[in-house]
Amino acid sequence: MTRTRHRLAPTLAAAAATVMIAASSVASAAASEHHDTPSHPSTAATTTPITHLVVIYQENVSFDHYFATYPTAANPAGEPRFTAAASTPSVNGLTGALLGASNPNSVAPFRLGRAQAQTCDQDHSYTGEQKAFDSGLMDRFVETVGRGSATCADYGKGPGLVMGYYDGNTVTAMWNYAQHFAMSDNSYGTTFGPSAPGALNLISGQTHGFAQTSPAVTANGTVIGDPQPAGDVCDSRDVTTSTDPKNRNVGDLLNAKKVSWGWFQGGFADCSAKHTDTGGVTSTDYIAHHEPFQYFSSTANLNHTRPASVAEIGHAGPANHQYDLTDFWAAVDAKSMPAVSFLKASAYQDGHAGYSTPLDEQTFLVDTINRLQKSPDWKSTAVVISYDDSDGWYDHQMSPIVNQSTDPAHDALMAGGTCGTGTDHVAGGYLDRCGYGPRLPLLVISPYAKANFVDHSVTDQSSILRFIEDNWTTGRIGNFSFDAKAGSLDTMFSFSGESRSDGHARTLILSPTTGQPAKA
Repeated sequence: MTRTRHRLAPTLAAAAATVMIAASSVASAAASEHHDTPSHPSTAATTTPITHLVVIYQENVSFDHYFATYPTAANPAGEPRFTAAASTPSVNGLTGALLGASNPNSVAPFRLGRAQAQTCDQDHSYTGEQKAFDSGLMDRFVETVGRGSATCADYGKGPGLVMGYYDGNTVTAMWNYAQHFAMSDNSYGTTFGPSAPGALNLISGQTHGFAQTSPAVTANGTVIGDPQPAGDVCDSRDVTTSTDPKNRNVGDLLNAKKVSWGWFQGGFADCSAKHTDTGGVTSTDYIAHHEPFQYFSSTANLNHTRPASVAEIGHAGPANHQYDLTDFWAAVDAKSMPAVSFLKASAYQDGHAGYSTPLDEQTFLVDTINRLQKSPDWKSTAVVISYDDSDGWYDHQMSPIVNQSTDPAHDALMAGGTCGTGTDHVAGGYLDRCGYGPRLPLLVISPYAKANFVDHSVTDQSSILRFIEDNWTTGRIGNFSFDAKAGSLDTMFSFSGESRSDGHARTLILSPTTGQPAKA
């Protein structure tokens, strides 16, 4: 795809003249309490017509867990129906022998229905996931990462629950988005491991250069577990922070280009806020180790200071680009949506097994995307739905190993305690960055997304970082970031009008309850 430069319109100026809201305090959680200050119009250019990127970063889903049988759903009575368009392309999912007794795992894959939306959390540790891959045989999921017990919803499967998957009768919205826009069946976690490494790879493409907490969390100075950001007022346990002066993140790059941006997370304004999911599990909205910018002193807002005004949102100010999710909608309503926005749902809606469900996640995704499609900026917006890790859920596809590691204490992909067998592909000599990790869902929803398109090119979490770098010409992160080798998202877009079936400004409004197209 040939990129051409586009001038980003100054979206804040008109809104700033009309927005006058009272000043907020640090204790206030409501975005409506901002007062007005002068706007900060951006002059940054883009290389595509996309001048607004919204990354919805969800939790703990493997590709097969949501798309194993796409585009064929079971359609039992009492569940929302899904019928694919005749022209729907196939994906690398579970078919034939992999769905039956010939599957190499000790439990065959099985369908979970809407009534089984609440499940146990699976093991998704850096070492455990490598063991499940078993040198690429993909046959040790039940024995290494499967979790189930009488104290959580395992539906009598015990550790065999890890082989469960949903179809278009439960994750109906996701399947409908795939029908109308673009999805990938060949995208991976940048490295193995849980939420914190995935979030760090999204914004910086690197997990090395962090303060040592414990070998199980920051092995050799590399984040492989879920330490919390040191100094965050919501911290409750072990912490770490970036200590390598060469480490940077995409926020640093965007600031240098004067591009507006922000991370918006549910519960950021109130560490004690809680919600209950549809299965009856109550959790705290804000999870500290899901907020990657807090690990870097240049982009941290450790006291969760509220922005001084709506006009500040996306720009330099007391909040330092770190906000509550309500602040995003305050900016959208003021017609001043930042150029780059990362959205993190409150925990009960982030899709993480154990305290969230696919149905709660669907409500968040659909409400968010419906609202964005009705905004005046939709014509220049791309939404990327991506995930931080697989939760350990079974996926049959072995990932390409583009970066090796030889730490016998934590690497276990190959016999003998390694990820690969040599040291020549250990980028920068930094250990414990074995990757790519498990396969994850990735969707692009935009007027410029190809329609009913499946991308088979190899991408990873840092491909989103690369798209931002390329679109806003920021340059690369450096210091052996994975962005240097990340595959491009470009093939999921069409900026010439080809492969877009129903026009430049097309939308798809869905029901947040059923995930089906909403009736007029």
